[in-house]
Amino acid sequence: MKTYTLDDFAQLIDHTNLHADANDQAMAQLCQEAKDHHFRMVAINQVQSRRCAGYLKGTDVHVGAAIAFPLGQTSIASKCFETQDAIDNGATEIDYVANLTEVKEHNWDYIREEMEKIVTICKKHGIPSKVIFETCYLTKEEIIEMAKIAKEVQPTFIKTSTGFGTAGATVENVRLMKETVGDAVKVKAAGGIRDANTFLAMIQAGAERIGTSSGVKIIKELEVRMDGKESMEV
Repeated sequence: MKTYTLDDFAQLIDHTNLHADANDQAMAQLCQEAKDHHFRMVAINQVQSRRCAGYLKGTDVHVGAAIAFPLGQTSIASKCFETQDAIDNGATEIDYVANLTEVKEHNWDYIREEMEKIVTICKKHGIPSKVIFETCYLTKEEIIEMAKIAKEVQPTFIKTSTGFGTAGATVENVRLMKETVGDAVKVKAAGGIRDANTFLAMIQAGAERIGTSSGVKIIKELEVRMDGKESMEV
């Protein structure tokens, strides 16, 4: 069990808007909500990096760019360019989608090379990196193998899902990922997390970051549940 304040909970949230038609007003609202509730990060498509960096200037809210989103079907060189471009435009965290074709082919050397190159760029700039597995398409054995590679390469996080696949995060997959990497790498749960109960279940399973577009709703639910108490145990 661990004790959390409401702000501790907020600092676990990557406040998300990855819709293709998200306009400037939507980005401004996302960033304002992140500031108002002190969320850890806004999760946005890479092209929105400069825009959100501007809205969040002078705050400690991170700008999280999604790379090769949501399919992951671009070359390593393309992902590296996109990663560097996002950082150059103000991104302070990177979430990239692994090449699922190569995962399903069990081409683990490719997956390792991809991970190493993107993580190296992020480490050079001192920013967190997250590898999106998209677990809904993977077997248990494939999840474990990817997690083992991550344990060696050491991105900051491994992440369950984009939220655009056939299913999102599950407690079982979060627990499996955490059991495989231990304390070497953190786990981010994302996809389908829309209420406080699911949020807390993911934390109990080992997630240390939660990607959700329902962050405001979740924080309000937690505030009611805490009922004026300074903290609660999870």
